[in-house]
Amino acid sequence: MQRERVADDIYVFTSTLYAQVTAGAVITSDGAILIDTLVFPEEARAIKNFLETRLNCPIRYVINTHYHADHTYGTCFFENAQVVAHALCYDLLATRGQEGLRQAQQSAYELREIQVVLPHMVFESGTMSVHLGNKTVELRHSPGHSPDSIVCLVKEDQVLFAADTLMPVPYFVDGSYDDFIASLNALKNGGFENVVQGHGEVVLRGEIERKIQSDLDYLAAVRKYAEQTFYEHQSADALADISIESCGKSRIPLNGLVQDLHYANLHALYQQFEAQRGETP
Repeated sequence: MQRERVADDIYVFTSTLYAQVTAGAVITSDGAILIDTLVFPEEARAIKNFLETRLNCPIRYVINTHYHADHTYGTCFFENAQVVAHALCYDLLATRGQEGLRQAQQSAYELREIQVVLPHMVFESGTMSVHLGNKTVELRHSPGHSPDSIVCLVKEDQVLFAADTLMPVPYFVDGSYDDFIASLNALKNGGFENVVQGHGEVVLRGEIERKIQSDLDYLAAVRKYAEQTFYEHQSADALADISIESCGKSRIPLNGLVQDLHYANLHALYQQFEAQRGETP
């Protein structure tokens, strides 16, 4: 696991075990607010050891930005923290999250200690603020990657934890293409100092607007190519010819995993067009 300090009181932890997924800690005068928890027990424990032993900063809150395993599995190792999330995250953890963990534990011995922790505090609409000591973290619903996704703004530092609303390539297979576009547009002109992506590198102030526009351009491109493939009566197999580069993104980030995400996006849109045709009288 890699650790980076992005402000005086803010740390980012990046997994070296799974897809460069990130977590963050906001250090306050009364303890720490942890945003996401990574996947594997050894990395969650390393975060806990750094904050509580090395910094002598007890973890008071854990914020789950969405229910996906790579952001929530470590939550169970922070037993004394209050867990905060969107109301949909509670529902999805209680259903898909529980079932997904049962399946994962059948083949991944290293996950045997994991237990799904349901949020203690939730919000349904608008924003919710977590106040601790001298810091305020504002939570806002940001669906698209998943129905329950949120972003978290550390107001005093103007550092945004964007979770998977911003990552090297947008990925909406478990969410909504249209919601994703709306959520990205909502981040424009936010005046952020830094943005912590859900996976990959921190986006610096001068790069943020360009990054958001690049993601919007990518989403427009994958829709255009998927729609063209469908309405030219080509099979879904033809989507394999649409490279990620032709849609404006590089295949290099996340050790090439972005290519898998890209093709999944194309297939999701193609299937959406098929479903819409089936509903037409």
